[in-house]
Amino acid sequence: MDPAQFFAASRVLIVAGKGGVGKSTVSAALARTAARAGLSTLVVEIEGKSGIGSLFGRPAFGYEEVVLHPGGGPEGSADVRARVLTPDDALVEYLEDHGLHRVTRRLMSGGALDVVATAAPGIRDILVLGKVKQLERAGVADLIVLDAPAAGHAISFLRSARGLVDTARVGPINTQAADVLEMLTDPERCQVVLVTLPEETPVNELVDTAFSLEDEIGVSLGPVVVNGVYPPLPGLDADPAAVATAAGLAVAPGELAAMAAAADFRRERTRLQGDQLDRLAKSLPLPQLPLPYLFSTDLGPDHLEALADALGEGIGALDAIPGP
Repeated sequence: MDPAQFFAASRVLIVAGKGGVGKSTVSAALARTAARAGLSTLVVEIEGKSGIGSLFGRPAFGYEEVVLHPGGGPEGSADVRARVLTPDDALVEYLEDHGLHRVTRRLMSGGALDVVATAAPGIRDILVLGKVKQLERAGVADLIVLDAPAAGHAISFLRSARGLVDTARVGPINTQAADVLEMLTDPERCQVVLVTLPEETPVNELVDTAFSLEDEIGVSLGPVVVNGVYPPLPGLDADPAAVATAAGLAVAPGELAAMAAAADFRRERTRLQGDQLDRLAKSLPLPQLPLPYLFSTDLGPDHLEALADALGEGIGALDAIPGP
């Protein structure tokens, strides 16, 4: 599938997954891959603590929109921009958009803003999702990538719209929740991309999350991104002593033993990961986009480009979306 076609299928990608699976890194990689395909992309963070800026070699960003990666260049890519959305900021902007600037100042000066934002279960999430909906409708970018909360909160985060539609029968909260729910359940406007590691617990949680999102909310699920997959490494079955002899190298016995142990570890790790990928495929009939394990604890722009390469290759191997 052409990456441009893949990313043009929905205007909002909500990236969700268990904490620690690299969800924010995947959000950045998706945004960069989409920009490479020529789609202007806006990354939206909710908590502002993910470190997405550092992946682009940029400082942390806040509510004001910033450019993480300018478009242009030989590849003809588009901009990647980013901003943080918080419930408090979204509420302030909502009130000011409705001519309630004085009320906003009083709420902030009097410390009552938090009371308003938590007046009903789910209203804080609706404030953020409502702002995302507004950005999507305004066409601020070809694609919005929303770095959602971790999996457990992601379900309640996305469930908030349906809950408020049922509990707030009339008024602006009902209208906002209904509009958000309409966006979430329209596959041409919104898809959820789930992220996991090829390990037992993250796979179990991802499968449960996927069925909850489909059954309880009705969102459309895109391919599953499997992060941290050990890439194939030829020569693992070779005898280190024989290889050293053939190459005319003098290797100490202890070093030979260490190389053999490392090869055994890599083979076993690859086997275990393969078992989890097979189990995921049987439990959840969605395409998989594998991302390689990066042997670094400090990821930066070069690592991000490598992940974008892998995503582009994986998307290119997917079946094309049927035409109308």
